Amino acid sequence: MQIARHTVASIEYTLTDDDGNVIDSSAGGAPLTYVHGLGALIPGLESQLEGKRKGDALAVRIAPGDAYGERDEQMVARVPRSQMPKGAPLELGMQLEARGPDGGQIVTIVKLEDDAVWLDANHPLAGVHLNFKVSVVEVRAATAEEIEHGHVHGPGGHHH
Repeated sequence: MQIARHTVASIEYTLTDDDGNVIDSSAGGAPLTYVHGLGALIPGLESQLEGKRKGDALAVRIAPGDAYGERDEQMVARVPRSQMPKGAPLELGMQLEARGPDGGQIVTIVKLEDDAVWLDANHPLAGVHLNFKVSVVEVRAATAEEIEHGHVHGPGGHHH
């Protein structure tokens, strides 16, 4: 069976940046199991897996536009410390959830000043080319319930 929309695929992978630094990997753990075609993976990786079968292996480089997007410097903002939670220990690299009119968003502290904090709302991997080494471990048809719920049930997936 080939990976296609509404199939369940299990993959083993290692993700690196262009310098070869490992960002994430399934090594030493269970394969990543997902319902294909429902947006569980970044678009560039999902399109590269389309049509692959159990036993296939691939190495792909995904451009930022097909991953987490390009960096947008307009998403970096200087916020007065008075607007930060009182007494909260603030550190560079710390992630916080900011609430706005459109709901919650994860932001990263990128600069601390005496009277302000600089927050970056870009995804940490925005602007980064992603290099995947992937092996397809299993492919099967998704159940109607998995398609409806948008995630895998049973081994490698969610249990209700």
